[in-house]
Amino acid sequence: MGAIFQSLGRTVTAGVVLVVILLVAAGTGVKYDHAWGQFVMRWLHVLCGIMWIGLLWYFNFVQMPSMPKIPDEQKPAVSKVIAPEALFWFRWSALATVVTGLAVATMSGYIASALGLQRPFTAIGIGMWLALVMAFNVWFIIWPNQKKALGIVQVEADVKAKAARVAMLTSRFNTMLSVPMLFCMVAQQNGGLG
Repeated sequence: MGAIFQSLGRTVTAGVVLVVILLVAAGTGVKYDHAWGQFVMRWLHVLCGIMWIGLLWYFNFVQMPSMPKIPDEQKPAVSKVIAPEALFWFRWSALATVVTGLAVATMSGYIASALGLQRPFTAIGIGMWLALVMAFNVWFIIWPNQKKALGIVQVEADVKAKAARVAMLTSRFNTMLSVPMLFCMVAQQNGGLG
């Protein structure tokens, strides 16, 4: 059992195997049809969204507030190793969340109504637009500025400092948007916005 948990790949694979076991245990009760495809896509959407927003909140609740407390000689461990890896998963989980969310809306037949903010899909539509703004920020503001701030792209010290500030403020903006975005996603399914 310990060998499974010593590798992230084996751990995730074990999680997938557990899902397969649950499906087999369900027996013939599972119909592999369009509704099943919608369910699987929604599940993938939730998994990707947890990764994305989890990393967003990690950056804002843990990494950024902790950086001033870390001795200068130890900061490269974060800025050269941890942050680039976290940012890789952050930006790709943002993209995967958007793609799977748009797939769910398309498969469910409400994409045009939601993006058009038409009833009864107003809540999910607002959530989708907030998520699209957030994903845009990840790819076109946060990531380009983080590359400068982390030294992945070499720039002058003043440009590096400005890029770090822009990335931080945009990340905070996304954190703010994540609260109503998540509210709208849940509200659509549970009647929280009339």
